[in-house]
Amino acid sequence: QVQLVESGGGLVQPGGSLSLSCAASGSIFSINAMGWYRQLSQALGKERELVAAITSGGDTNYADSVKGRFTISRDSAKNTVYLQMNSLEPEDTAVYYCNAHSTVGGYGYAYWGQGTQVTVSS
Repeated sequence: QVQLVESGGGLVQPGGSLSLSCAASGSIFSINAMGWYRQLSQALGKERELVAAITSGGDTNYADSVKGRFTISRDSAKNTVYLQMNSLEPEDTAVYYCNAHSTVGGYGYAYWGQGTQVTVSS
């Protein structure tokens, strides 16, 4: 089992910045990738979309809509992943969820944080 605790988020004006953190605990040795997903406020009930991900090897992947604006990073010593969001736009308003993918015994497992609201508005 992996537990994820998110922090950060809140209200910011367009063009502003926010940083999200996600601390993992539990069976962290089994984690092979972590990332951030978001669920748009106006699309509740639809699937969460990938924002950014980072593998245990340090490879990163970003949604086209956030490339150049968002940066995902990790602190392995703290078992924490960060998402630095710059040049925020109203379209970035969503609930952001931390995700961890682990593999145990050949089976893949996905874990989710509780979600944190990001609102971009003037």
